Amino acid sequence: MNSEQLKAKQAPLKARYKEEPKTAQITMSASGSLGSDTITCDVVAPNGAIKAGLHPLAGGHEEWACSGEMLLQSLVACAGVTLKAVATALEIPLRGGRVIAEGDMDFRGTLGVSKETAIGFQNVRLRFELDSDASPEQKQKLLSLTERFCVIYQTLKNPPTINSEVV
Repeated sequence: MNSEQLKAKQAPLKARYKEEPKTAQITMSASGSLGSDTITCDVVAPNGAIKAGLHPLAGGHEEWACSGEMLLQSLVACAGVTLKAVATALEIPLRGGRVIAEGDMDFRGTLGVSKETAIGFQNVRLRFELDSDASPEQKQKLLSLTERFCVIYQTLKNPPTINSEVV
C-alpha cells in the first residue's frame, strides 16, 4: 500500500468520524478459558487458542505463552504497524527493519517474596532497527508519531481505569 492508497482508504473513515464521532467508538474484547488440569488460560485468538501460563521463573513451563511476553508482543505489533502506517503516509521509504520490546521484571514481587518489590514491569524499552535511507530528522519524526498514535504504547504510558469483578 502506498501513501495515496492509505489516504484514500482512511479519508472516508476520518470524514465519518468527524461527522458522527460515535461511529469511531467500539468496545474491544478478549476472552479465555481456564485450564482444568493446569495453571493455564486458553486465550481466544483469530488463528486458534493460545495457551497462556506462568512464566518459568514463576513455576510455569517453557511451552506456555507468558502474559508478560504477550504484552510486549502486543507493543511490538502495534508499534510496528503504526510506524509502517506513518512511514507510508509520510512517504518515508522503509526496506524493512525490526521492532524490539524489552521489559524488566523482578519475580520476587509477583511471587510474594518481597512486599517492597513492585509487581509487573519496572522498565519497558522499545527499539526500532530500521533499514531505511531516511534522514535522522525523518527517523525522529517516525518515532515521535509512532509514540503518539500507537494504541498500546499510549495505553501503557497513560494507563486507563481498570475495573474487575467476579460473577
